[in-house]
Amino acid sequence: MGIRTGKAFLAALRDDRDVWVDGERVKDVTSDPRFAGAAQTVAELYDMQHDPALTERMTFAAPNGERAGLSFIMPGSVGDLERRRGMVKIWADATCGMFGRSPDYMNIMLMGFAAAHQAFGTKDKRFPANVVKYYEHCRDHDVAMTHTLINPQVDRSKPVHQQDKDLAAQIVKETDAGLVIRGARMVSTLCAFADDLMVMPSTFLQNSPEAEPYAFGFSIPISTKGLRFICRPMVMHREAASPMDHPLSSRFDECDAMVIFDDVAVPWERVFIHRDPAMCNGLYDRTGTMPQVMHQFATKNLAKAEFMMGLAFSISKATNTDQHLHVQGMLAELIQFTEFSRACLRASEVDAAPNAAGVITPAAMPLWTVRMMFAPMFRRMCEIVQILGAGGLVAVPSYAETASAVWPDVEKYFQAANADSKSRIKLFRLAFDAAMSSFSGRQQLYERYYSGDPVRLAASLYNLYDKDTYRDRIAATLDDLEARQNPAGAAPAFKPKPR
Repeated sequence: MGIRTGKAFLAALRDDRDVWVDGERVKDVTSDPRFAGAAQTVAELYDMQHDPALTERMTFAAPNGERAGLSFIMPGSVGDLERRRGMVKIWADATCGMFGRSPDYMNIMLMGFAAAHQAFGTKDKRFPANVVKYYEHCRDHDVAMTHTLINPQVDRSKPVHQQDKDLAAQIVKETDAGLVIRGARMVSTLCAFADDLMVMPSTFLQNSPEAEPYAFGFSIPISTKGLRFICRPMVMHREAASPMDHPLSSRFDECDAMVIFDDVAVPWERVFIHRDPAMCNGLYDRTGTMPQVMHQFATKNLAKAEFMMGLAFSISKATNTDQHLHVQGMLAELIQFTEFSRACLRASEVDAAPNAAGVITPAAMPLWTVRMMFAPMFRRMCEIVQILGAGGLVAVPSYAETASAVWPDVEKYFQAANADSKSRIKLFRLAFDAAMSSFSGRQQLYERYYSGDPVRLAASLYNLYDKDTYRDRIAATLDDLEARQNPAGAAPAFKPKPR
């Protein structure tokens, strides 16, 4: 089959999936006005793979002879990583970096698991083959995936196996055909626009028999019987007089949902982990999957930083405020955020190394740094856009006024020093959606939590980091200073450990 067209992608979404929003079941996510904009966005991403000017940059020759999306490639060289980053950047630029769960995200995650598939065979030798077969299926059929990792937030002071037994998704039965799953998981971003749902571990599980029913990993089609999605209200404004009033939220609301498993049957060939807490804990780092995924979202972050920087440049130029030193200082912050993201991304490629199977894995620490720092950077980007737009963002009218009876007033009073009224309204509506709207609020919350709890992530980074080299340096420095007070006892010079 190979790479899909946007038309084929949209047709696959009309599968009677059980998606609920605003108190009603959605009949067709491709035509419902709350979902259609994002569905069309994903379709356009798939169509880009067929653009003759982009095909070589976005696809590769799969073993079956068909073209496959480049996000599925198992990198065999740094050049492959760079090519993959280029493909991810094309999609991220097309969505202004605001579509964090575009299909390449899960494609790369699954590739990471497949590249370390032997790790899944500690308890059952079927599971490594299951991972590889599923990866090949998704690669060869250009499957769009979403995932769900987190248990419902009911009592966060207790581990999952000590909470109400009927809440979190769990194995309630095994049959000859597979597993039966009952309960709920969150947060399934992109669920309305995906073909398959990967259900994988995230939070730490106690290595005990009581936790085993919650320790699993598998994938099933979104339309599987008993699978239900309860979505948050979409942030787009259906009542808007013009699509130009909410240019981002009308196209890039990915949808987030709680997933309900109502005795869902999972066939054994789609199971990757079964009653194995030890396998679940630390899965992403142990398999080398996390650096691959971080490479994808660091590329998305770069696209997002470039977009916000360009937006700020445009606002300050239009209103002629870029002549002021304090404004230039804020614009310089955006330059720093952008170039920091770019530098960390490139450093991860330069220092990449092969895993046990020879698959090139990006260096983790530069990507960890972006992972931890981008959320506060993005919030500051939004703040700078708000400051630069100032009262103009509060009072910007609908784009529909450019064709209304008050157009003479609008044309005269809504112009800017370097932009006519239409141009200024379009720009400021874009800035409002990017930095002030409910869409922006969701983006800021997404950046804060999409990769995990920042407090636990900070602790993980601290525990992963090589601290002894730097402690040894301090100890050697102190020894050297002490020796200088007594020249007869020369201290050895500090020699850093090879990294």
